[in-house]
Amino acid sequence: MQAGQEDLPPVPHRRELREWMLPITRPSTARAMALVVLDFVLYAACMAAIVWLRNPWLKCLAGLACGFVIGRLFILGHDACHQSFTRHRRFNRWLGRLLFLPSLTPYSLWEVGHNVVHHGYTNLKGFDFVWEPCSPEEYQALPRWRRGLERVYRSGWAPWLYYLVEVWWARMLFPSRRRMPTRRAVFTLDGLLVTGYGLLWMAALVWAAQATSQSVGWMLAGGFVLPFLFWNAMIGFVVYVHHTHQEVVWHTDKKSWAAAQPFVSTTVHITFRSAMGSALHHILEHTAHHVDMGVPLYRLKKAQALLESRLKGRIVVQAFSWRWYFATARACKLYDFAEQRWVGFLGVTALRKPAGS
Repeated sequence: MQAGQEDLPPVPHRRELREWMLPITRPSTARAMALVVLDFVLYAACMAAIVWLRNPWLKCLAGLACGFVIGRLFILGHDACHQSFTRHRRFNRWLGRLLFLPSLTPYSLWEVGHNVVHHGYTNLKGFDFVWEPCSPEEYQALPRWRRGLERVYRSGWAPWLYYLVEVWWARMLFPSRRRMPTRRAVFTLDGLLVTGYGLLWMAALVWAAQATSQSVGWMLAGGFVLPFLFWNAMIGFVVYVHHTHQEVVWHTDKKSWAAAQPFVSTTVHITFRSAMGSALHHILEHTAHHVDMGVPLYRLKKAQALLESRLKGRIVVQAFSWRWYFATARACKLYDFAEQRWVGFLGVTALRKPAGS
């Protein structure tokens, strides 16, 4: 809770907040499809540049651009998975699968892990697994190799590794029974779909390299490895800054978590001086998205402004800077759930206890 929030009136029930945004939430299929066409054209242009550029470094630069476009396509698919992208539910499901292919994201598993778990239990320990912090006691009980891995994840330099290992590999691509006890045929089919796309993607790059007398290694590096790693870094970073902040609290008790209005208090609105917010399809207007997943991404900016005007002092708004980001990464290592404060790896308080918590 932010300083001084104990003097503010209580946050209205989520149902009332959604009623405020009802005039904003209606999806537009035409607008959605225009975004789909635009981003697939950008994706095709990036892949064409990767194939035709002969200079290895320019090829890799095009690969990084391709990774960013994959992130944009994923954000569109994320909206389709929330049934907020177009007006047609069945179309959203198939469109979401198509949009998720370049990021190799199985639609049905993302739907469960994100829509049900992350949105249903945001920042509730033991339920929400995305960037879930360890307590000092949990950290000390980990084997040495795992403590080292936690240090790498929380260094600020490895959001790509965190998402690649802990989310995509462990929970998205054919997860184990420990990670996903529920077994559904659609999970396997979606896993096979993205695996087939990935194999086809690499095979096409190998063919293109041979057809144009280029290095297969450089072609795969620029056309597959770099785009996929950049995309993982992009989503790992975005989710981190959305839910890790000195004013954001984690909970272990479901009752206190519910009383804290977690759909408002557990998210951060990151702002940029540049057009980065628009380039990321306004996914950084994250409070509005968590209050109502039905708000289309092309209306999130307006919905976020409405919430911030009516909930003054309640929503965490953070102007992005690399200085702030790395200061947060240095401080937010572990979480003392009893005191509701972030601590360092040695158990030393790294951030002040949020006022009123």
